[in-house]
Amino acid sequence: MSGHVFEVRGLHASAGGREVLHGIDLTVRSGEVHVIMGPNGSGKSTLSHALMGRPGTTVTAGSIRMDGVELVDAPSWKRARAGMFLALQHPIEVPGVGLRALLDAALDGAGAATLEARMTAEADAVGLDRALLSRALNVDLSGGEAKRAEMVQLGVLQPALCILDEVDSGLDVDALGQVARRLQKATTEWDCGILAVTHFHRFLEELEADVVHVMVDGRIVATGDAALALELETTGYAGYGNQPPLV
Repeated sequence: MSGHVFEVRGLHASAGGREVLHGIDLTVRSGEVHVIMGPNGSGKSTLSHALMGRPGTTVTAGSIRMDGVELVDAPSWKRARAGMFLALQHPIEVPGVGLRALLDAALDGAGAATLEARMTAEADAVGLDRALLSRALNVDLSGGEAKRAEMVQLGVLQPALCILDEVDSGLDVDALGQVARRLQKATTEWDCGILAVTHFHRFLEELEADVVHVMVDGRIVATGDAALALELETTGYAGYGNQPPLV
């Protein structure tokens, strides 16, 4: 899966009855790591949910395209079929649905003979206890275990684009490194494009950012390379509060 281009143009979206995003533009290509940082309440999670079509978030204007195909009005499952994957900040529990059954259905039965081995290999890569692979999806898992389980899904499904909504939240230092290294490997293993929302520069010590965006009040107000994330660790976001959006 190489040569994919994910494009967002002029995206406006509302949540909770108010507009949160005010014209977002992004382009993420295969193998690239884009990072979005910003203060609490700036719209980062709303952006992740709007891109994947999560219920409760409404796109009011703009375009979301994968390889030129418009997805802004598509349901979440069609976006997933187009190659998009969302790792939630707070993975939800799905009683009665096992991880293996979920992945088998997502793959339409393709590769069923090797699915167990692939799941095991991915669990080992991120330090997830193999015994948890037989659990219902995220049921009775700790926050860190649920995040690792999402990385198992990522490794098996191998999407074109992975959107991470603060996947580093709630991870201890060891888990943070394991997850970040798995994501970094995905950028070369199958040229996965990554759009990662994070507050923490330490996550980027293992996951190498190509582009860093600063989001404030639902707008991208600055874009730079990995050095920008290090700068933000020191200076914070105070200097970005009154800047106009990029054009």
